[in-house]
Amino acid sequence: MAEVNDKIKANEKAKRRESDSASLRQRGIYLLPNLFTSAALFAGFFAIVQAMNGHFELSAIAIFVAMVLDGLDGRVARMTNTQSAFGAEYDSLSDMVSFGVAPALILYVWALKPLGKLGWLAAFTYCACAALRLARFNTKLEDDNQDKRYFQGLPSPGAAALLAGFVWVSYEYGVSGRDVFFGVLQWKWMAWGLTIFAGLSMVSDLRYYSGKDINLKESVPFFVILAIMLVIVLISYSPPEVLFFVMASYGLSGYVSWVQERLEKVKPELK
Repeated sequence: MAEVNDKIKANEKAKRRESDSASLRQRGIYLLPNLFTSAALFAGFFAIVQAMNGHFELSAIAIFVAMVLDGLDGRVARMTNTQSAFGAEYDSLSDMVSFGVAPALILYVWALKPLGKLGWLAAFTYCACAALRLARFNTKLEDDNQDKRYFQGLPSPGAAALLAGFVWVSYEYGVSGRDVFFGVLQWKWMAWGLTIFAGLSMVSDLRYYSGKDINLKESVPFFVILAIMLVIVLISYSPPEVLFFVMASYGLSGYVSWVQERLEKVKPELK
């Protein structure tokens, strides 16, 4: 009888050790995906520092680097089955710095500062909209009824890349944030309008394609590989123009889809 009790106690101790070990694994921090998140956070902070030093081209490039790294951390986590609550929260905080605070400060220092209150209010509007966009995204992660193929509102990396691309293209053509063309077109007002547009697009209900339905493990037609190579060549030939054109097209795609949906609803009524 004593031997039986000893075996039962030993089994209970083994189960507790297994439970404690599983609990530690759940509370642990996975290294690989969080390395990418940390790198994205560093790129966002680097963008802020370079903007303060007047190196706006480096600031813009750093935002694009952060965007690439932000896209990789989630995919790496899913591919290696290393998703965690800590990783999700850390990624959100990193996004707020890299795609919320950094672009707002870059645009403010580059072009919006001479506008006074209107300038910093536009920068704050963008920053606040980025925070709201990320908060809304986090609350809908577990919503099974949401269509995963589309984002609700412009994603914060896309909005940040749109502003960074605008700064980079302007720098490439030797245009500063305070230039005036033909005595009428002031570049600071262009920057102001684009900042407000990007901010409000993030908190809108417009649908933007997410690309999450793309399966990288499936075979694709040969022309898809050719198209990818063509995109790489175009970006290599002229990164500022091509990236800004792509991000501007993506930023407008939500509005185009909204117009198409409204037209499709109007057509049956006209018949």
